[in-house]
Amino acid sequence: MTEVRTRIAPSPTGDPHVGTAYIALFNMCFARQMGGKFILRIEDTDQARSTTQSEQDIFDALRWLHLDWDEGPDKGGPCGPYRQSERGDIYKEHVQKLVDSGNAFYCFCTEERLDALRKEQQENRQQPGYDGLCQALTLDEVKEKLVRGEKHVIRMHKPRRGTCTVHDMLRGDIEIDWQQVDMQVLMKSDGMPTYHLANVVDDHLMGITHVIRGEEWITSAPKHLKLYEYFGWEAPVLIHMPLLRNADKSKLSKRKNPTSINYYKRMGYLPEAVVNFLGMMGWSMPAKDGKEGEELFSVQEMIDNFDIQRVSLGGPVFDTEKLDWLNGRYLREKVSDTEFMQRFGEWAFDHERLAQIVPLIKQRVERFSDVAPLAGFFLSGVPAITADSFQHKTLSTEESVKILQFIAWAIETLPVWHRDRIEQLLMGMSAAMNIKVRDFLSPVFIAIAGTNVSTSVIDSIVVLGKDMTRARLRHAIEVLGGVSKKGAKKLESDFRAVSAAMAEGQAAGQ
Repeated sequence: MTEVRTRIAPSPTGDPHVGTAYIALFNMCFARQMGGKFILRIEDTDQARSTTQSEQDIFDALRWLHLDWDEGPDKGGPCGPYRQSERGDIYKEHVQKLVDSGNAFYCFCTEERLDALRKEQQENRQQPGYDGLCQALTLDEVKEKLVRGEKHVIRMHKPRRGTCTVHDMLRGDIEIDWQQVDMQVLMKSDGMPTYHLANVVDDHLMGITHVIRGEEWITSAPKHLKLYEYFGWEAPVLIHMPLLRNADKSKLSKRKNPTSINYYKRMGYLPEAVVNFLGMMGWSMPAKDGKEGEELFSVQEMIDNFDIQRVSLGGPVFDTEKLDWLNGRYLREKVSDTEFMQRFGEWAFDHERLAQIVPLIKQRVERFSDVAPLAGFFLSGVPAITADSFQHKTLSTEESVKILQFIAWAIETLPVWHRDRIEQLLMGMSAAMNIKVRDFLSPVFIAIAGTNVSTSVIDSIVVLGKDMTRARLRHAIEVLGGVSKKGAKKLESDFRAVSAAMAEGQAAGQ
């Protein structure tokens, strides 16, 4: 019998996402229950956004949740390397095989032509996608363009009519019309593979037998199955998990819910409660003795009782109130007083965090009893604030909301979480909005610390981290009345203008 092998393949381009942990959990449980292997692969072909820090955050976050892997970049294994950035020659070899067999072609279309094509298709209400122009090029024409060094990509051929039958282990057969499938780019102009090529090649060479991923990838399945066919390989079993949802049933997003695993760690949740909660997303323990399945279960208990067919396809709601309830049960039922003291101490007095906080408060205290009032906000969730907390002699409520929302959007663009970058961003935004720095930072102080009598707000943001900063800014915006859909469009337009002004100011200062 073939060994079951599953994988998780996150991209190291931001905070470690709860969706990554959710899919990792189900892959791990399936593999372990079947006596197989669980592999971690890093999909870092997006060289502009991928960072080593983000990769390390993924390792740390998954390990914090006790989701461990058998093979990966840090562990090695028989199918390495496990970073896509280190597998470039493998992808070039395989894409060349597709070109040589006539199943892929060189495309020399410019961005201008592709933009015009998309615009025309939108105006005519046509299915968007590449029109196949470069398929008609002769071998001599292709060679000539390559010799001239013309910029190009490599696309896959695909049927123009008919349907593709995607068999999903949970959903059965899914029919997808080939007209809805684009002639996918396989190799980008910079020589890096796209997700679709790298995903198929890696899964085959790493012996992946079951691909368990989010349902958003169902529409990409025909491309992947066709690539398996072109290579002459057997495709793995496909299992598409239901997407995590916000309370309004929309796809889980950081604009509506904290999505970073680091946020839940910083908030003081127990890792076993978080992973238990993720296990309840679309799955439940089997009934026992006529009673419904227990909601409190360990990873090992989930593995022991795991059956992929018990996954419910309804969109599971990522309800943080349910997580609070579950975490509370763990604290009361599973954690002794002695363990509570130990684990609280490890969380509250984490050496790395204290090393950042102490220099900020040391010069402002005269006795240890001064520490809690001054630094307590570092250990809390969101500050206890009201709209009155933001009263200011010159700033209106609307201006405070704009400042907070602009900062929340802007911090997402920071490639690294560093004091100099954060200070540059805030000072640049203050200048671009033509608001004095003291006034500009006033609502930020309230949002972050709950008071404007605190340690440096920039230093505080650095210590809190992106995920907690984002959560406090969002909370403050809601306290001030929130932003309507109509208001959001206006804010987005104003934000683009401010961002452009900041870029101009930065360029002028260089």
